[in-house]
Amino acid sequence: MLKKIELHVHLDGSISLDLASKLSNLSLLEIKEKMVAHKKCNDLSEYLNKFDFPISLMQSEKNLKLISKDLVDNLEKDGVIYAEIRFCPLYHTKEGLDLDKVIKSVLEGLGENKNVKTNLLLCMMRELSYEDNKKIIDLAKKYLGRGVVGIDLAGNEKKYKLKNYKNLFIYAKKNNIPYTIHAGEVDDVDLLDAINLSVKRIGHGVKCIKDPKLISLIKEKNILLEVCPTSNIDTNQFNNIKDHPVYELYKNKVNILINTDNRTVSNTTLEKEYTLLLKNFPFNESDLYFMNLNSINYAFLSSEEKLELLEKIKFVN
Repeated sequence: MLKKIELHVHLDGSISLDLASKLSNLSLLEIKEKMVAHKKCNDLSEYLNKFDFPISLMQSEKNLKLISKDLVDNLEKDGVIYAEIRFCPLYHTKEGLDLDKVIKSVLEGLGENKNVKTNLLLCMMRELSYEDNKKIIDLAKKYLGRGVVGIDLAGNEKKYKLKNYKNLFIYAKKNNIPYTIHAGEVDDVDLLDAINLSVKRIGHGVKCIKDPKLISLIKEKNILLEVCPTSNIDTNQFNNIKDHPVYELYKNKVNILINTDNRTVSNTTLEKEYTLLLKNFPFNESDLYFMNLNSINYAFLSSEEKLELLEKIKFVN
């Protein structure tokens, strides 16, 4: 099994069905209906509805620790040696937890598994106010280098356009906080705005395939696309895996890394994603190894930490 890097995985979209069943006292069948997306959803909005129930389970320190440990244990089984896990802390204060307890609980749970190196990306959300999203940046600044390595902007890009959040990224940049941005998942309209914000990584970004000029810009700026094939099919962005532009992007020397996005909502693992690509495109294992190796350059880590990862990631033929 290849040793893997995962830079785009959502904590709330990756709670295992077994653990969710234990925490809720619901049957696995009931849990699956609440948490796993139908193949395929009508659109991104329908897919995002699958986050409501898992978030309701993530409102206590105990549950946050259990859920975080559960994810990192599953990452280890999947051959992952480094992961940047993202979530929105503000969504876990509905029953009285303060933001510090939310962060500390998640970090404690992740830290129980010493075999996988993990860090957090804190998500601003497109549907939240400027003031709430600014709280996320301030929280990231507080914990930067203590288990948090950056921020993200997630949510429904069809409904809320990136240009409305420009000042937040200017604020983050002033505070030296690394960031990735969800863009180009459902349309290409946000991609130029993301590129103009000096982003080094873009979550999804696959709709750049509609515009050769965008592809050229992404290559010129040396941006990594965090590509999540199964998720893109689930959200009805492409008819099937053979229509997905992942191979065309790779063939055209766009920097990409394969990710799961949401392991439970999309019922996937990185091993499943790799098998899907090997079966449907002219990829080989060396290509997948190169993606992982190259992605270390884009991880929000120090030079020393990147060197350590380079030592760990060895090709298995």
